[in-house]
Amino acid sequence: MKLWVLLTLFLLWEEVQNGLGQQVKRRKEAGENRIRPGNKRGKVRFPKAKEKEAVGKGQSLLTQVLDKGRFLRLGEALTLPAGRSMELRCKGSRIEWNYPAYLHTYKDTRLSVTQQDKYGQLVLTSPSAADTGEYSCWAVLCDGVECEKDTERNSASYIYFTDKDELFVPSPIHFEIIYLRPDRTATIPCRVTSPQVKVTLHREVPPEEVSANGTYISYDPTKGFVIREPSPEHRGIFYCRAVINDKPQISNKYQLLYVEVPSGPPSATIKASSSVVRGGDNFNITCTVLGEPEQHVNFTWTYPGQDMRPVSLYEAWRLINRGVGHTTRISQSVLTVEDAETIDYGKYICRTKNKHGETAVTTSVDSF
Repeated sequence: MKLWVLLTLFLLWEEVQNGLGQQVKRRKEAGENRIRPGNKRGKVRFPKAKEKEAVGKGQSLLTQVLDKGRFLRLGEALTLPAGRSMELRCKGSRIEWNYPAYLHTYKDTRLSVTQQDKYGQLVLTSPSAADTGEYSCWAVLCDGVECEKDTERNSASYIYFTDKDELFVPSPIHFEIIYLRPDRTATIPCRVTSPQVKVTLHREVPPEEVSANGTYISYDPTKGFVIREPSPEHRGIFYCRAVINDKPQISNKYQLLYVEVPSGPPSATIKASSSVVRGGDNFNITCTVLGEPEQHVNFTWTYPGQDMRPVSLYEAWRLINRGVGHTTRISQSVLTVEDAETIDYGKYICRTKNKHGETAVTTSVDSF
């Protein structure tokens, strides 16, 4: 009897031990998915080169230094109050900057640009509404004495300096002339000091608001009103009107003149005061170019006796109106010969040149 009881207890004890062992084993197997063996290391994944490039290109080099050592990475635009000094930094050991043109022109003492070990620094003290514009920086790559701009490492941000008394960016020109050309866009540069300002375009005579719905005329606060396809209908005197918090302001006035002569090499003509002259007479040759109002023309001459006797040369230009609102620049060069001699008879060639090309015209002077 006792032997049977002992045998039964032994079998029960063995079943309990087997059950506990299986439970512990299952726990270990489940844990193995979370805990790696101590003698094996997980592989560290490094970003690929393309991923590094993508990260670098997506980040701006340009930051603004805030109070208490805080920094703000700049995007496409930033709005700051006028009067509060601004410090910008651009990451790189060799940095160059660009900023609104008049700061270059007048060498403003409020502007300081320096290079530190790891960044370039631009500080503008007491900024005003006139300082509104694009600020940009770029890294410079140098190979010995030759340096060039790193086109992959550059940043730019348009910064508005808001001023409730100056809704438009101030300009030293109070009445500006803008030439309209049929082959290019035109801009009426009434820029604002805050992107929140509502701006409309107005014609002075007849007094009316001009639609700017984006089809032919659109407004960009960083540029002004952009006319996509200028035509004679757009000529006249215009101004811009800005409103914020129900307070309006008027911009400078702009006179839009339509250019009749298209872009291209000079359109030149040549004429002699007389095609036949006697010995001892005086005569002149006039070379005339009609062109764009802002297009400079260079004149050069080839003529008989060029290396043997002196002649006088006179150049001048002026703007002429050819119809209402149609403006053309007339440029002239006049060659004068006094006390004509035999060596002065022959062919006179006038060569005219602008940025688009060169034109030559010819005339002759014969003996009487």
